[in-house]
Amino acid sequence: MRDPGPKSRQNPGQSMNLPPLVPGTLVCRYQRFLADVRLDGGEAVTAHCANTGSMLGLKEPGFRVWLSRSDNPKRKLAWTWELVEPAPGVLCGIHTGRANALVLEALEAGLVPELAGFRQVRREPPLGDGSRSDLRLDYDHGACHVEVKNVTAAARDGIGFFPDAVSVRAVKHLRELASLVDRGGRAAVVFCVQRPDVARVRPARHIDPVFAAALVRAAEQGVELYALGARVVPQGITLERRLAVDLA
Repeated sequence: MRDPGPKSRQNPGQSMNLPPLVPGTLVCRYQRFLADVRLDGGEAVTAHCANTGSMLGLKEPGFRVWLSRSDNPKRKLAWTWELVEPAPGVLCGIHTGRANALVLEALEAGLVPELAGFRQVRREPPLGDGSRSDLRLDYDHGACHVEVKNVTAAARDGIGFFPDAVSVRAVKHLRELASLVDRGGRAAVVFCVQRPDVARVRPARHIDPVFAAALVRAAEQGVELYALGARVVPQGITLERRLAVDLA
């Protein structure tokens, strides 16, 4: 288990302001990228679901949800699903496309001292075999490739799990990061937990044992593991605390 210690949990990250959100009730999520929602005003709409995972525990009909609306006429769907309330008082951000920006804001705010001091950030730089990492932090001496993993699945005992579905792509990324470290480079995985009821993150062995084994091997080879927990409200999302990454 990797415990960041109490001091690091006291450094707040920056807040990502969300566009104005409209509340409603989830009718169903289907075809991975679509969700039918009945807004509080009674209107039935179809929203884009920016989450390719199974959304384990987050897609039950009747859950409270919040949507953003775009005025871009080129979009097929004006609405985007942003938040869900899977338990009373617990809001979860489901938009995986926001994870990279959330993590970058937290790194710039110094929430992960181990990764502080970079002078430049490159987004989606080449990593190898035609793939890319999410971020590359450039320092005066060397660089660190960072892979961001968005965590939304959680158990009642405060454990967040990744992934929530079998992910061949995530395993490939881990192996590439480990290979980079073997060649003398530096690499890290940052788990972005967009929900407030998680205290530690574990690989989901019960869902994807191959990923779990690959994460343990990557850590043994020197890939750094970090996890950041969020405060989520309809006005914005803030990565504000360090979480333990538990490989036991």
